[in-house]
Amino acid sequence: MPTRVHEFAWPDRVVVGTIGLPGARTFYLQVRAGTQIVSIALEKQQSALLAEKIDEILDQLITVEGNPFSVPTSTPIELVDNDQLEAVQEQFRAGAMSLGWDPTTAQVVVEAYPITDVAVDDDESLDEDGADEPEMLLVRMPVGTARAFAMRTREIVGAGRPTCSLCGYPIDADGHTCTLPEV
Repeated sequence: MPTRVHEFAWPDRVVVGTIGLPGARTFYLQVRAGTQIVSIALEKQQSALLAEKIDEILDQLITVEGNPFSVPTSTPIELVDNDQLEAVQEQFRAGAMSLGWDPTTAQVVVEAYPITDVAVDDDESLDEDGADEPEMLLVRMPVGTARAFAMRTREIVGAGRPTCSLCGYPIDADGHTCTLPEV
């Protein structure tokens, strides 16, 4: 069965945002091109790692001898996006993700696949609405957009609960019982 690909070659907007309060936030990767919006749920750690790896790719490109791409070292001010997420309808919860560089278009490429619970048999019938159809998200971001995406994502991840300096676990708003690691 073919995979339904939510593809965005030159998105108008690509951001990570959250819904909920620190300690109970759900992270979303949201992409929009025109009126098409796709939102996929991510783990906080996936969001943080995605931002870190995007910055690593961009930083490596800057150091390449004879690099023909103009890669910004910081976020271009005109690309800063601090707006809230748009209407969120979760398409799927991301499991495996991949990150790459496409030199033919000078874009960072992000692929996200849903968490799969059960293997689907080839002869198993689909729901009429295609709910069991395999899907993925494919996003291509120009370098400036990728730098802005990474900056915003780091800020969103960092806006959560503070970390206890003794045990390293998050401190909840209603208090914290520190459990020091065993020595």
